[in-house]
Amino acid sequence: MLRTRILTALVIFPVTLAAVFLASPPVFKVSVAALLLVGCLEFRRICDLPVAAGVALLALQTAIFTGLGLGWPVVEPFALTVLTVVCLAWMLLFLRLPLFRRGTEPTPAFRLAGFLSAPVALTSCWFALAWLQEQPRGPLVVFLLLLTIWAADIGAYFAGKRFGRHKLAPVISPNKTWEGVYGGIALALLVAWLWSGPIAGLGIALPALAAMSLATVFSSIGGDLFISLHKRTVGVADAGRLFPGHGGVLDRYDSLLAGAPFFALAFGVLAR
Repeated sequence: MLRTRILTALVIFPVTLAAVFLASPPVFKVSVAALLLVGCLEFRRICDLPVAAGVALLALQTAIFTGLGLGWPVVEPFALTVLTVVCLAWMLLFLRLPLFRRGTEPTPAFRLAGFLSAPVALTSCWFALAWLQEQPRGPLVVFLLLLTIWAADIGAYFAGKRFGRHKLAPVISPNKTWEGVYGGIALALLVAWLWSGPIAGLGIALPALAAMSLATVFSSIGGDLFISLHKRTVGVADAGRLFPGHGGVLDRYDSLLAGAPFFALAFGVLAR
Protein backbone atom coordinates (compact mmCIF):
# COMPACT_ATOMS: atom_id res chain seq x y z
CA MET A 1 0.00 0.00 0.00
CA LEU A 2 2.78 2.45 0.93
CA ARG A 3 4.60 1.72 -2.33
CA THR A 4 1.40 2.34 -4.27
CA ARG A 5 0.79 5.61 -2.44
CA ILE A 6 4.31 6.80 -3.18
CA LEU A 7 4.14 5.87 -6.87
CA THR A 8 0.79 7.63 -7.24
CA ALA A 9 2.12 10.72 -5.49
CA LEU A 10 5.10 10.76 -7.86
CA VAL A 11 2.60 11.04 -10.73
CA ILE A 12 0.21 13.50 -9.07
CA PHE A 13 2.93 15.99 -8.11
CA PRO A 14 4.43 16.71 -11.56
CA VAL A 15 0.96 16.76 -13.15
CA THR A 16 -0.11 19.31 -10.55
CA LEU A 17 2.99 21.41 -11.21
CA ALA A 18 2.29 21.33 -14.95
CA ALA A 19 -1.31 22.39 -14.45
CA VAL A 20 -0.37 25.24 -12.14
CA PHE A 21 2.68 26.63 -13.94
CA LEU A 22 2.28 25.66 -17.60
CA ALA A 23 -1.44 25.69 -18.35
CA SER A 24 -3.06 28.79 -19.82
CA PRO A 25 -6.04 30.19 -17.86
CA PRO A 26 -8.64 28.48 -20.12
CA VAL A 27 -6.84 25.14 -19.97
CA PHE A 28 -6.40 25.49 -16.21
CA LYS A 29 -10.12 26.17 -15.73
CA VAL A 30 -11.14 23.20 -17.86
CA SER A 31 -8.62 20.89 -16.15
CA VAL A 32 -9.78 21.81 -12.66
CA ALA A 33 -13.43 21.50 -13.73
CA ALA A 34 -12.81 18.02 -15.16
CA LEU A 35 -11.15 16.89 -11.95
CA LEU A 36 -13.95 18.29 -9.81
CA LEU A 37 -16.59 16.65 -12.00
CA VAL A 38 -15.03 13.34 -11.02
CA GLY A 39 -15.46 14.54 -7.45
CA CYS A 40 -19.10 15.23 -8.29
CA LEU A 41 -19.54 11.56 -9.20
CA GLU A 42 -17.95 10.65 -5.87
CA PHE A 43 -20.40 12.90 -4.02
CA ARG A 44 -23.16 10.63 -5.28
CA ARG A 45 -21.48 7.74 -3.48
CA ILE A 46 -20.73 9.44 -0.18
CA CYS A 47 -24.17 11.07 -0.05
CA ASP A 48 -25.93 7.77 -0.83
CA LEU A 49 -27.82 9.37 -3.72
CA PRO A 50 -29.96 7.28 -6.07
CA VAL A 51 -28.82 7.06 -9.69
CA ALA A 52 -31.29 9.67 -10.93
CA ALA A 53 -30.21 12.16 -8.29
CA GLY A 54 -26.56 11.49 -9.11
CA VAL A 55 -27.18 12.17 -12.80
CA ALA A 56 -29.07 15.35 -11.94
CA LEU A 57 -26.22 16.49 -9.67
CA LEU A 58 -23.63 15.88 -12.38
CA ALA A 59 -25.74 17.75 -14.95
CA LEU A 60 -26.22 20.66 -12.53
CA GLN A 61 -22.51 20.88 -11.73
CA THR A 62 -21.57 20.69 -15.40
CA ALA A 63 -24.00 23.50 -16.16
CA ILE A 64 -22.55 25.63 -13.35
CA PHE A 65 -18.97 25.16 -14.55
CA THR A 66 -20.00 25.85 -18.15
CA GLY A 67 -21.94 28.97 -17.21
CA LEU A 68 -19.13 30.35 -15.08
CA GLY A 69 -16.55 29.58 -17.74
CA LEU A 70 -18.51 31.26 -20.53
CA GLY A 71 -19.53 34.17 -18.32
CA TRP A 72 -16.16 34.63 -16.66
CA PRO A 73 -15.57 38.21 -17.93
CA VAL A 74 -18.89 39.22 -16.36
CA VAL A 75 -18.41 37.34 -13.07
CA GLU A 76 -14.71 37.96 -12.42
CA PRO A 77 -15.03 41.67 -11.44
CA PHE A 78 -17.28 40.57 -8.57
CA ALA A 79 -14.88 37.88 -7.38
CA LEU A 80 -14.50 39.11 -3.80
CA THR A 81 -18.27 39.29 -3.39
CA VAL A 82 -18.63 35.76 -4.76
CA LEU A 83 -15.85 34.49 -2.51
CA THR A 84 -17.47 36.12 0.52
CA VAL A 85 -20.77 34.43 -0.27
CA VAL A 86 -19.25 30.98 -0.79
CA CYS A 87 -17.17 31.25 2.40
CA LEU A 88 -20.34 32.10 4.33
CA ALA A 89 -21.98 29.09 2.68
CA TRP A 90 -19.07 26.92 3.82
CA MET A 91 -19.51 28.17 7.37
CA LEU A 92 -23.10 26.97 7.22
CA LEU A 93 -21.88 23.59 5.99
CA PHE A 94 -19.42 23.44 8.89
CA LEU A 95 -22.38 23.65 11.28
CA ARG A 96 -23.15 20.06 10.36
CA LEU A 97 -19.89 18.87 11.94
CA PRO A 98 -20.78 19.26 15.66
CA LEU A 99 -24.26 17.85 14.97
CA PHE A 100 -22.91 14.51 13.76
CA ARG A 101 -23.52 11.55 16.06
CA ARG A 102 -22.00 8.09 16.09
CA GLY A 103 -24.16 5.53 14.32
CA THR A 104 -25.88 8.08 12.09
CA GLU A 105 -27.28 6.45 8.98
CA PRO A 106 -28.30 7.95 5.61
CA THR A 107 -31.75 9.51 5.68
CA PRO A 108 -33.69 11.54 3.09
CA ALA A 109 -32.59 14.70 4.92
CA PHE A 110 -28.95 13.56 4.77
CA ARG A 111 -29.22 12.88 1.03
CA LEU A 112 -30.86 16.24 0.36
CA ALA A 113 -28.20 18.05 2.40
CA GLY A 114 -25.50 16.22 0.46
CA PHE A 115 -27.09 17.06 -2.89
CA LEU A 116 -27.24 20.75 -1.98
CA SER A 117 -23.75 20.79 -0.41
CA ALA A 118 -21.91 19.30 -3.37
CA PRO A 119 -22.29 22.28 -5.75
CA VAL A 120 -21.22 24.65 -2.99
CA ALA A 121 -18.07 22.67 -2.26
CA LEU A 122 -17.08 22.01 -5.87
CA THR A 123 -17.99 25.39 -7.33
CA SER A 124 -16.33 27.40 -4.57
CA CYS A 125 -13.08 25.48 -5.02
CA TRP A 126 -13.13 25.90 -8.81
CA PHE A 127 -13.94 29.60 -8.62
CA ALA A 128 -11.19 30.30 -6.08
CA LEU A 129 -8.52 28.47 -8.08
CA ALA A 130 -9.61 30.03 -11.38
CA TRP A 131 -9.51 33.53 -9.90
CA LEU A 132 -6.18 33.07 -8.13
CA GLN A 133 -4.52 31.72 -11.25
CA GLU A 134 -5.38 34.93 -13.14
CA GLN A 135 -3.91 37.26 -10.52
CA PRO A 136 -0.47 38.84 -11.04
CA ARG A 137 2.02 36.02 -10.49
CA GLY A 138 -1.04 33.81 -10.13
CA PRO A 139 0.67 30.42 -10.51
CA LEU A 140 3.01 31.30 -7.64
CA VAL A 141 0.01 32.27 -5.51
CA VAL A 142 -1.85 29.05 -6.36
CA PHE A 143 1.23 27.07 -5.43
CA LEU A 144 1.40 28.97 -2.13
CA LEU A 145 -2.13 27.74 -1.43
CA LEU A 146 -1.16 24.15 -2.25
CA LEU A 147 2.02 24.33 -0.18
CA THR A 148 0.10 25.71 2.80
CA ILE A 149 -2.39 22.84 2.70
CA TRP A 150 0.26 20.18 2.09
CA ALA A 151 2.41 21.52 4.92
CA ALA A 152 -0.59 21.62 7.27
CA ASP A 153 -1.40 17.98 6.45
CA ILE A 154 2.19 16.83 6.93
CA GLY A 155 2.71 18.83 10.11
CA ALA A 156 -0.58 17.57 11.54
CA TYR A 157 0.30 13.97 10.76
CA PHE A 158 3.71 13.96 12.42
CA ALA A 159 2.79 16.22 15.35
CA GLY A 160 -0.35 14.20 15.99
CA LYS A 161 1.53 10.92 15.82
CA ARG A 162 4.21 12.14 18.24
CA PHE A 163 2.29 14.39 20.63
CA GLY A 164 -1.39 13.71 19.97
CA ARG A 165 -3.47 13.43 23.13
CA HIS A 166 -6.58 15.55 22.78
CA LYS A 167 -9.03 14.47 20.07
CA LEU A 168 -10.25 17.13 17.65
CA ALA A 169 -13.34 15.36 16.31
CA PRO A 170 -13.39 11.84 17.78
CA VAL A 171 -16.72 10.83 16.27
CA ILE A 172 -15.92 11.95 12.71
CA SER A 173 -12.15 11.41 12.53
CA PRO A 174 -10.68 9.69 15.61
CA ASN A 175 -7.06 10.12 14.51
CA LYS A 176 -7.14 13.92 14.38
CA THR A 177 -5.87 15.74 17.48
CA TRP A 178 -5.48 19.33 18.58
CA GLU A 179 -1.74 18.74 18.89
CA GLY A 180 -1.77 17.77 15.22
CA VAL A 181 -3.60 20.99 14.40
CA TYR A 182 -0.93 23.04 16.17
CA GLY A 183 1.83 21.15 14.36
CA GLY A 184 0.07 21.71 11.05
CA ILE A 185 -0.26 25.42 11.73
CA ALA A 186 3.41 25.73 12.66
CA LEU A 187 4.69 23.97 9.54
CA ALA A 188 2.19 25.77 7.29
CA LEU A 189 3.32 29.16 8.59
CA LEU A 190 6.98 28.25 8.06
CA VAL A 191 6.48 26.91 4.54
CA ALA A 192 4.22 29.81 3.53
CA TRP A 193 6.83 32.31 4.71
CA LEU A 194 9.65 30.50 2.92
CA TRP A 195 7.76 30.33 -0.36
CA SER A 196 6.21 33.80 -0.36
CA GLY A 197 9.36 35.49 0.92
CA PRO A 198 12.85 34.11 0.22
CA ILE A 199 11.86 31.74 -2.60
CA ALA A 200 9.10 33.32 -4.70
CA GLY A 201 9.33 36.91 -3.47
CA LEU A 202 5.59 37.53 -3.48
CA GLY A 203 5.99 40.46 -1.11
CA ILE A 204 3.06 39.54 1.16
CA ALA A 205 3.29 41.28 4.52
CA LEU A 206 3.90 38.86 7.39
CA PRO A 207 0.65 39.67 9.28
CA ALA A 208 -1.38 39.16 6.11
CA LEU A 209 0.46 35.95 5.32
CA ALA A 210 -0.15 34.65 8.84
CA ALA A 211 -3.87 35.46 8.62
CA MET A 212 -4.11 33.79 5.21
CA SER A 213 -2.33 30.70 6.48
CA LEU A 214 -4.50 30.37 9.58
CA ALA A 215 -7.70 30.82 7.58
CA THR A 216 -6.52 28.21 5.10
CA VAL A 217 -5.44 25.66 7.70
CA PHE A 218 -8.64 25.81 9.75
CA SER A 219 -10.93 25.80 6.71
CA SER A 220 -8.99 22.94 5.13
CA ILE A 221 -9.44 20.90 8.31
CA GLY A 222 -13.14 21.69 8.13
CA GLY A 223 -13.25 20.50 4.51
CA ASP A 224 -11.49 17.28 5.45
CA LEU A 225 -13.93 16.63 8.31
CA PHE A 226 -16.89 17.52 6.09
CA ILE A 227 -16.02 14.79 3.59
CA SER A 228 -15.21 12.36 6.41
CA LEU A 229 -18.66 12.99 7.91
CA HIS A 230 -20.29 11.76 4.72
CA LYS A 231 -18.00 8.76 4.33
CA ARG A 232 -18.58 7.71 7.93
CA THR A 233 -22.35 8.05 7.56
CA VAL A 234 -22.52 5.78 4.51
CA GLY A 235 -19.78 3.47 5.77
CA VAL A 236 -17.13 3.79 3.05
CA ALA A 237 -13.40 4.23 3.55
CA ASP A 238 -12.75 6.07 0.30
CA ALA A 239 -14.92 8.32 -1.84
CA GLY A 240 -13.45 6.94 -5.06
CA ARG A 241 -10.61 5.02 -6.67
CA LEU A 242 -9.09 7.47 -9.15
CA PHE A 243 -5.75 7.63 -7.32
CA PRO A 244 -4.44 4.18 -6.30
CA GLY A 245 -3.48 4.18 -2.64
CA HIS A 246 -5.05 7.61 -2.10
CA GLY A 247 -8.71 7.05 -2.94
CA GLY A 248 -10.64 9.50 -5.08
CA VAL A 249 -10.72 13.22 -5.76
CA LEU A 250 -12.67 13.91 -2.56
CA ASP A 251 -10.14 11.87 -0.57
CA ARG A 252 -7.07 13.55 -2.07
CA TYR A 253 -8.41 17.11 -2.34
CA ASP A 254 -10.92 17.32 0.52
CA SER A 255 -8.79 19.93 2.30
CA LEU A 256 -8.57 22.04 -0.86
CA LEU A 257 -12.35 22.18 -1.33
CA ALA A 258 -12.80 24.55 1.61
CA GLY A 259 -9.23 25.78 1.90
CA ALA A 260 -9.16 27.35 -1.57
CA PRO A 261 -12.06 29.83 -1.18
CA PHE A 262 -10.97 30.96 2.28
CA PHE A 263 -7.38 31.41 1.07
CA ALA A 264 -8.57 33.32 -2.01
CA LEU A 265 -10.79 35.63 0.03
CA ALA A 266 -8.02 36.32 2.53
CA PHE A 267 -5.57 36.95 -0.28
CA GLY A 268 -7.96 39.27 -2.08
CA VAL A 269 -8.70 41.30 1.03
CA LEU A 270 -5.28 41.33 2.71
CA ALA A 271 -2.54 40.76 0.17
CA ARG A 272 -3.59 41.72 -3.35
